[in-house]
Amino acid sequence: MTTIILVRHGETDWNRDRRIQGRTDIPLNETGREQARHAASALREQLGGIAPVVVSSDLSRAEETASIIAESLGVDVSRTYADLRERAYGDAEGVSTSEFFSRWGDWYSADVPGAESRDDLRERALTALRRVVRDARRDTAPVSPTVVIVAHGALIREVILHATAGELPPAGERLANGASFSFLLERERLSIRSYAGAAVA
Repeated sequence: MTTIILVRHGETDWNRDRRIQGRTDIPLNETGREQARHAASALREQLGGIAPVVVSSDLSRAEETASIIAESLGVDVSRTYADLRERAYGDAEGVSTSEFFSRWGDWYSADVPGAESRDDLRERALTALRRVVRDARRDTAPVSPTVVIVAHGALIREVILHATAGELPPAGERLANGASFSFLLERERLSIRSYAGAAVA
């Protein structure tokens, strides 16, 4: 049994300007760094002295968020994983959300050339989580680890949808930069425990 806490990276200039990032490697801005510090403070309180394993996507906005969190918690970032990267948005990367809607229509049904499908994203995300947990368990054996994973909005959304059988997140809700979501992995079963700081029954 392993506790997993997924944290969305802090804000970038493209987040602020409502441009689609995907795999494009955009760094945090100062607001994003402050969001990472706030997330670290909340995690420190939530963990109550437990030293977690901290990992991230290998995109710089996630890596820097993870570094800020890890330093605050008195640990190092143990690994980065390419499979935790954001969804690839193909031709939509770099465009504004308004341009996206005008070119491809509804966000959830759009067929964007070169974009990773949601099904493929979910499979990649869940496979990556299992790998992260396997690595963390090996590193901390015989103690069962708590794992903090800094990743990206679309990837985290797919994990939440999987864990809640589609009940969360609500349609149209944007996951906030710096928000955290807690899960419990028991064998192959992933269940959600808290959603952006609120307990889930």
